[in-house]
Formats: sequence, C-alpha cells, structure tokens
Amino acid sequence: MSSAAAPRFKRIVLKLSGEALSGQLAHGLDAGALRSICAEISQVAALQVEIAVVVGGGNFFRGAEASSLTMSRVSADYVGMLATVMNALALQQALLAERIDARVQSAITMTPICEPFIRERALNHLAHKRVVVFAAGTGSPFFTTDTAASLRAIELEADLLVKATQVDGVYDRDPKRYADARRYDRIGYDAVLHQNLGIMDATAIALCREHGLPLRIFDISNAGCLSRIVKGDNRESTLVDSEVDV
Repeated sequence: MSSAAAPRFKRIVLKLSGEALSGQLAHGLDAGALRSICAEISQVAALQVEIAVVVGGGNFFRGAEASSLTMSRVSADYVGMLATVMNALALQQALLAERIDARVQSAITMTPICEPFIRERALNHLAHKRVVVFAAGTGSPFFTTDTAASLRAIELEADLLVKATQVDGVYDRDPKRYADARRYDRIGYDAVLHQNLGIMDATAIALCREHGLPLRIFDISNAGCLSRIVKGDNRESTLVDSEVDV
C-alpha cells in the first residue's frame, strides 16, 4: 500500500497499557518506549486524523498487588487510577517535546495538573488536532482501563478503537506459548466472549458490541503499524466487529 494513501478514519482512540510505556523495564517509564509511542502517534497525527489515548497504569501498580498490602479492592483501584495519571502526564510531556500538542483529561478531578474529563472540551481539542490523553480510567472502581477505552471511544463517536498489545492480533491461544496458535484476521465480538480470548475484559467487548464500535488489535512494537491501520492496511492486525462469528 502506498505511504501516500489517505486515512480511512477521522477519529480513533488508542488504548495503551502501562506495560507498553515501561518498555524493557520491569517497572516505571522507559524513555525509549515513550519516544517510540510518540513516533507512532505523530505519524497518525500527520495524517490529520484525530487521536485520543487511554492509558493503563500496570507499570506502576496492579490491582493484584493489593492482597499483599492488605488493601481493599476499592482502594487498590483508586491507586491504579493514580498510576494512570502519572503515565498520562509523562506521555503528554513526551508528545509536547516532539511538538505534538496534547492535553490530559482525568476522570478524577485534579485541576492543578490536568483537565477534568468533559466530552465537549475533548471534542474541541480533537477538532484542533490536539492529542487527548485520558487518565484515571472511568473514575470508578471495579472498571478496567479497557472498559474506559471503550467508553471514551463511544462517547467521542470514534470510528475505531485500537488496542496496542505485544502480539500482532487475536489468536485462539497464547502464541508465545503455543507454536500452533491460530491467528484471526477478523473475529466477532460474541466469539471473543465465548472463547474467553482475553484481549479485553468482557465489559469492554460488550460495550463495543452494543454500540457497533470496531476494534483492532495490533503489536505496538511493529513500527508504523498504527498509521498503516489508519490508512486501511489490515495485514498486521485483527479486526473485532459484529460482521462475523468465528
């Protein structure tokens, strides 16, 4: 496909895990990973595509750690939300350093450091070709950042939700453990739920299904893949939508 191909989408939402921001590190933020992700976002922004990002916080704190800290699930989820704010601010600063205008909006009000989530304001930023980075998940415990990504994409009437992972799509089982794992080019929401494929939590997939929001799964380490997806090259990702039931 020609690099000059026109984008197929006007507005997308990118879901990034905290682990994507930690790169090769066990915890925290990796400068190289941040630069690489900024390069991917920059390529999409250069196509005049509106892009919002939902970040996770697993590189700083995961809810599973709460049991060893005698912490309640509610408190653990709030700690996880704060971890996403750190990641969002770091990503914003990395984008600004690359001269990509960016704003952070949080589902938990933190006015000294970022904006509260306001849909109309987010849409205005996107219309002005600013990248909007969403933090603090949905602002409520018991919901993952995957669910937050689906929710924000629906609220913003995005054309596509794209989830960055460490594999090039959806497989019938873990391709890192099973050499014969089968990769899907396309799969239905119901099949993802029925087979418990774990690409996103069930609530996130159900939201996508209910609102007809297409989802693509791709490998964030595959340089340029995000912009190729935006331009309609689907060879390096899996589409999850309502059109088929595998």
